[in-house]
Amino acid sequence: MTGMVGSVTRQRYDELVKLGRDWVETMSSVQWQLGDAGLEIEPMRSYGGTNPSGSEELFTVSEAIRMFAEDVGLVYSTVRDYRWVASRWPKEHRRADVSHTIHKILASIPDEQERFEAVNNPPANPRGRPARWTHDSAKRIVGWKVDTPESVQEKVDAIHDLAADDQVAARVATDFLRRPAVASKAMADGTARHAVNEAQFDQFRQQVQYGQEEAAPQLDQLRRMEHITQFMDLVAVCTQFTVTAGRIVPNLRGEPYDDAERETILRGLARVRASADWIENAVTRGEVDLDEQLQKLLKGSGE
Repeated sequence: MTGMVGSVTRQRYDELVKLGRDWVETMSSVQWQLGDAGLEIEPMRSYGGTNPSGSEELFTVSEAIRMFAEDVGLVYSTVRDYRWVASRWPKEHRRADVSHTIHKILASIPDEQERFEAVNNPPANPRGRPARWTHDSAKRIVGWKVDTPESVQEKVDAIHDLAADDQVAARVATDFLRRPAVASKAMADGTARHAVNEAQFDQFRQQVQYGQEEAAPQLDQLRRMEHITQFMDLVAVCTQFTVTAGRIVPNLRGEPYDDAERETILRGLARVRASADWIENAVTRGEVDLDEQLQKLLKGSGE
């Protein structure tokens, strides 16, 4: 394979990868030895008994490990982590070709047998190379956030993390909604559309409060906007239910349902019918109040 990787040839890159794996294996060996030493000094202790608080790190344990860390020139937390990882991986289940860091990530798998099987089954390499563990592939197995998002959900999660601040989120949402395709998809979501409409109403109400001399015509406009939005939401609800039913029901032919499943679906349909009647009364008669029986039914507590 020709070409350059960074500032080196592909051949030199492959040589450095081979050397790097040897170095990582050597480094991991040292980390395992330090962890085993920590375990020998202070074996892991089970929860409960003399330690009802649930914290394994008793004072005497932490002091002994802290002393060992200081005497070998390491930080206490580093030796503590090595000791914990070593306790999760008996020597016969450790893989020399898998880094200590990968073992540390997979160590959070609660089930022991599942953990031991996982380390022996790395996911496929997306670049077509032999399957090997990476930090991100290990993090996906245990459900942690990855460093380099790949799937749509991982990228969405990363954006949510970066936009945790409301000001940042508002700026990002505004920039995204300037893209027609994004705005179209966002408005197809009923919850998003409703939130945008509510925000528009809130802004309009504030404008009405600041301009009392023009309040009457503005209030009329506000009511009209609310009416149109409510109408569109009702149409969307009916359409969404019909479309979803049209997609699902034809595939139910021959599907067996037991009594419990059938009863659950029938209770759901009863709530759907009650909701439809409620909407019909609101539209045709202006009756929006719920009687006691209907309230119970919609909450799922009706007979």
